[in-house]
Amino acid sequence: MGPTAIGKSRAAFEIARMLNGEIVVCDSRQVYDRLDIATNKPSPESMRQVRYHLVGIADPRTTYTVFEFVGAANAAIAAIAARGKLAIVEGGSMLWADALTEGYSLAGVRPRPQRRAELAHLPVEELAALLHRLDPDAAVDTRNPVRLIRAIEILEVAGPPLARRRTRHPPAWTPVRIGLTADLRTIDQRLTERSREQLARGLIAETRAALAFGVPPDAPVLTGIGYAEALMHVQGEVALEELAEVMARSNRRYARRQLRWLRRNPGITWFDATEDPVPRILEFLQEQRL
Repeated sequence: MGPTAIGKSRAAFEIARMLNGEIVVCDSRQVYDRLDIATNKPSPESMRQVRYHLVGIADPRTTYTVFEFVGAANAAIAAIAARGKLAIVEGGSMLWADALTEGYSLAGVRPRPQRRAELAHLPVEELAALLHRLDPDAAVDTRNPVRLIRAIEILEVAGPPLARRRTRHPPAWTPVRIGLTADLRTIDQRLTERSREQLARGLIAETRAALAFGVPPDAPVLTGIGYAEALMHVQGEVALEELAEVMARSNRRYARRQLRWLRRNPGITWFDATEDPVPRILEFLQEQRL
């Protein structure tokens, strides 16, 4: 029995609860400790009802890599299977999901500390532009300076395309990949509501607390949507009354990029999330004999 990868939503929780499963979170921000609001971590109540893995396990002052994630996720999946339960991989970090389910890595290019130091001084916009010049088709999160620098480092040594450097070692299990979608108007409305709710829950205070704890402003977790905009407000670049809309715009752009990425994969079965998709997903999983 292979694990089931389900798009990031409450659907994963409901499926896990109904099928006595456990959730392995595939999220490059939820993996960090202390920062809960803009990472959309599962609630304490949800975590009491369903066992979650890889939530809040990394120090936000450090960088938790996709390679570390793949190793930890595979270990969690093996442990879940050994308990006779269904592993549900849930989350929206596209590169991490592909690395886990397709078993690829970016190997063969050693780190170059001096070049990394040079690139680290560049704004993220310049890093993204440089990456695009090196490889217009590189699938990298253009908001994440750590990933941008590593991709540039690989391309400068090995040349394009970046995808050629991905060596594949498929996992021992077979994933059933599920995606959730809705019309763009519904998606945009939900993202706007979520941005407002995150601010009401104390996003700015949480961002200030992370900085006080010693999390660098350019740490991966603070480049995520929500924290990046809250940081702009803390630094006096965005007014409070404009912040929710700035966050919503960033979320809308990311949601469209995420859908484009996922729709390239013919192995994903899609379900409309405008209404509760859980009954249809359960029926589909039963057909798959999971």
